[in-house]
Amino acid sequence: LAASGGAGVSLCPLLLLLLFLPGLAAGPAGMLQPRDTPSRERKELGGLWSFRADLSPGRDAGFAQRWYRRPLRQTGPVIDMPVPASFNDITQDPSLENYIGWVWYEKEVLLPLRWLQGDPAPRVVLRFGSAHYYSIVWVNGVQVVEHEGGHLPFEADISSVVQGSPGTLCRITVALNNTLTPHTLPPGSIQYMADKSRYPKNYFVQNIRFDFFNYAGIHRPVVLYTTPAAYIDDITVTTTSSDSAATVQYQVSVAGSTANSLSLSLRDQEGKVVATGDGPMGELKVLNPNLWWPYLMHENPGYLYSLEVKLQAQVGGVLLEDVYALPVGIRTVHVTSTQFLINGRPFYFHGVNKHEDADIRGKGLDWPLIVKDFNLLRWLGANSFRTSHYPYAEEIMDLCDAYGIAVIDESPGVGIKLPESFGNKSLQHHLAVMEELVRRDKNRPSVVMWSVANEPASELPPAAHYFKTVIAHTKALDPSRPVTFVTDANYALDHGAPYVDVICVNSYFSWYHDPGHLEVIPLQLTAQFENWYKTYQKPIIQSEYGADSVPGLHSDPPLMFSEEYQQAMLREYHSVFDKKRKEYVIGELIWNFADFMTNQGTTRVLGNKKGIFTRQRQPKAAAFVLRDRYWKIANESSCLPPVITSHSLFL
Repeated sequence: LAASGGAGVSLCPLLLLLLFLPGLAAGPAGMLQPRDTPSRERKELGGLWSFRADLSPGRDAGFAQRWYRRPLRQTGPVIDMPVPASFNDITQDPSLENYIGWVWYEKEVLLPLRWLQGDPAPRVVLRFGSAHYYSIVWVNGVQVVEHEGGHLPFEADISSVVQGSPGTLCRITVALNNTLTPHTLPPGSIQYMADKSRYPKNYFVQNIRFDFFNYAGIHRPVVLYTTPAAYIDDITVTTTSSDSAATVQYQVSVAGSTANSLSLSLRDQEGKVVATGDGPMGELKVLNPNLWWPYLMHENPGYLYSLEVKLQAQVGGVLLEDVYALPVGIRTVHVTSTQFLINGRPFYFHGVNKHEDADIRGKGLDWPLIVKDFNLLRWLGANSFRTSHYPYAEEIMDLCDAYGIAVIDESPGVGIKLPESFGNKSLQHHLAVMEELVRRDKNRPSVVMWSVANEPASELPPAAHYFKTVIAHTKALDPSRPVTFVTDANYALDHGAPYVDVICVNSYFSWYHDPGHLEVIPLQLTAQFENWYKTYQKPIIQSEYGADSVPGLHSDPPLMFSEEYQQAMLREYHSVFDKKRKEYVIGELIWNFADFMTNQGTTRVLGNKKGIFTRQRQPKAAAFVLRDRYWKIANESSCLPPVITSHSLFL
């Protein structure tokens, strides 16, 4: 781990363990979302897991004593820990709130006997939706996978382990490390305080350069699922459409055997087959298609077909069949110098930036919270959001597909500020993360653009090669979508902007710049847009803007941190947006949807308060300003009758 700082600062030597552990890397195979089908079963492992933080000075006792070799309770004291959830806010232990290092999870599961028998026996896979940040997983004491990255899924075929063990008990052990280095994504650094007159022995802190709390834990569902020994490994679809017909291009890969036959059926929402095909690659023709439209652009947004893929293959003389159903939305995306087109029609992003963040559970997936957030989005009249600043859970993305919420899908590339984070080691990891992200979300109609980073130090010269490479790699992985990153650099100094398809710019005039002076917004925001467009001739999204407001704090005339100031700032920005969206501004995303937790600091009182909703999802005054605006924009641009109101279409 690289340390930051100068005199009196050194590495925590035993944390170097993170860099040198041997193991199996997650492979390049497909990453289809687990689904129950006639040939596949799932077993969800959510609930209480055993948990133990490694409090040894070097955080290495778990490896030295091989905690994975026996039940975790036999290694020392354990506590119950809910999964999915962040571990930070669950207990009353302040040392766990800001803990950095290795923690250990364990779950004992009984497997159905039918999963362990047969000739050939089914394939048994262990899958994690995400775990932050570095994970090593054992099953019955055998290491099966390790994975770097806190926001994307990883899995391991554990068939040989569980089918070769006596009985049906499956003991899953996870070692998880939340340490961030200059080469992780997001980056960070460990600062080890050597001054013993000021700090306890072995004292170190995690430094980060992003403004949200570095929650850690198993954040998304853990599942066991089965497939036949010969199975559908991956599916890729792209779509094109005209007024009366559409084409669904597909590519299917199989594993475990050579396919005897591979057939495909595309069904509409009533279950009617509208197109069929066969073979691993081809096109399906759909007459009079129902296109996937964003919310408020069509009376039936988020229309999804179901692509059923059926494989038949011989394994050991036995004919096996695997079935997988993939939701498919038919839509096109195109960018001009002044517009963002969905299905050939201009699309204006009126939406939000979000965080996966809530009381107690931190970044852990929580269905009531997810559904509440989508109800608030539709109440607000929002048609889009950015996954600031990391990929969100697949369950959230499923609802974006189904509800017609357009998504700018962002990688965890936030806080890339130090020159060493632009080196080849960081670059190679960033490329691998984009591969994982595209592999996971490539088939989602809601994903209309990739974002490779947020507010990097793109004014540094190495940023030119770095972002040219990352963006080109992302386009090679998926030529069907535009690619951007979100900048807060000066238009004349940004080395990455030449390579993006859409300019996404963050600015906080009268907040971080000229604080308290609302009168400067029209001049400065207008100059921002005109300078960027004159330089690059590309459409622009205001990807962040906003002000902190403490709920219930009022001031007239408006003063900073009052609800009135937040309202006034929004209105000043909106007046400029209304002029420029007639030209080349194609969207506005408020920062932020809801208040969220950050590291402690003198400018943060229990987190960032720029939400238009509180952390408990109650509206501030600014939410009503934004709601009136978004419904007005929707009525101006919608193909629906003008009777749409903010009281319809969101239940």
